[in-house]
Amino acid sequence: MAIPTQAGKTRAGFGLPVTDVTMIAVVMIWGLNFSAMKIGLREIPPLAFAGLRFAGASVLLWLLLAWREGPLRLPQGTLWKLTWVGLVGNTLYQLGFTYGLRITTAANASLLIATTPALVAFFGALLGIERLRRHTIAGIILAFLGVALVVASGQPHFSTKSLPGDLLLFGCAVCWTIYTLGVRTLAQGLSPLAITTWTTITGAPALLLMGIPDLLRLDWAGVGAGAWASLAYATAIALVVAYALWNNSVRVAGSVRTAIYGCVIPFCAALLAWPLLGEQPTWNQAAGAVLIVAGVLLTRRW
Repeated sequence: MAIPTQAGKTRAGFGLPVTDVTMIAVVMIWGLNFSAMKIGLREIPPLAFAGLRFAGASVLLWLLLAWREGPLRLPQGTLWKLTWVGLVGNTLYQLGFTYGLRITTAANASLLIATTPALVAFFGALLGIERLRRHTIAGIILAFLGVALVVASGQPHFSTKSLPGDLLLFGCAVCWTIYTLGVRTLAQGLSPLAITTWTTITGAPALLLMGIPDLLRLDWAGVGAGAWASLAYATAIALVVAYALWNNSVRVAGSVRTAIYGCVIPFCAALLAWPLLGEQPTWNQAAGAVLIVAGVLLTRRW
C-alpha cells in the first residue's frame, strides 16, 4: 500500500519512498540479468541476441502503451529528441558493450560502467539540469570505492591490449549518461512508459540490422529452452519493466539520485551469480557492498 507524505512524495507501506523500492527492484533485475544473459549467450550470438531482444521489447512496449494510453501520439517537437536518445542509450550502448566486453575483462567493464553516476552528476551540474551538492559528491565517491572493492577480486587490469575495449566501455558509460540526462529533459507531456517505448523503438532497427548475419547463421532448432528463457527474461523483464522503472525514477527523483543505484548492480550481480553460476562472493565484495549502500543512502536519503 502506498502512503502519501507531507512533501507530496509517495512512500511504500514500510516507509521507503516508492522510487527507492522500484530502483531496488531494478538493481535486482539487472543484477540477475548478467547471469541470465550468460546462459542465453552460450547458444545465441551476442548481436543476434541484442537484435531479437530489442525487437521483441519494441513490440511489447508498443502494445502496452497502446493499451494503457490509447492512440499513440507524440507531443510536437519530441520525435527528434526521442530518436537520438534511443540511438545513443540503446543502439550505441549495446554495440559498445558487446564489442568492448570481448576485448577487455569483466572486472574492467564493471569498474568503467560504474563511473556513470559521477558522469551524470558532473554533466547534469555543468548543463544546469541538477545541482551538485557536497553530500551527493561524498555519496558517489563512497559508492565508487565500494564498486572498486567489489570488482577487485576480478583483478581489473588496464593495458595497451585492453585499451580499445576499455575505451568502448567508458564510451558506454558516457552513452548511458546522455540517455539518463536526455530522459530528464524530455517534455512533461510524455509518461515514463511512452519515453521507454519510443526510445526502445528508435534504438532497435540498427541493432536488428547488425544482428542479421548472426541470425541467418543461427541453428534455430539447436537453441534450447534455457536460452529462450534467458532471452525472454532479458527482453520482458530486464528491458521492458526495468527501463520503465528507471525512467520513472529519473523523472520523479532526478538523474543523479537514480544513477547512483547503478553502483549496486555489480555487487548484486556477484551475489546472484553465487547460486546460479557457482561464483562465490568474497570478503572484498562484502566490504564493497557496505560502502555502496552507504553511498546510495547518503545520496538518496539526505
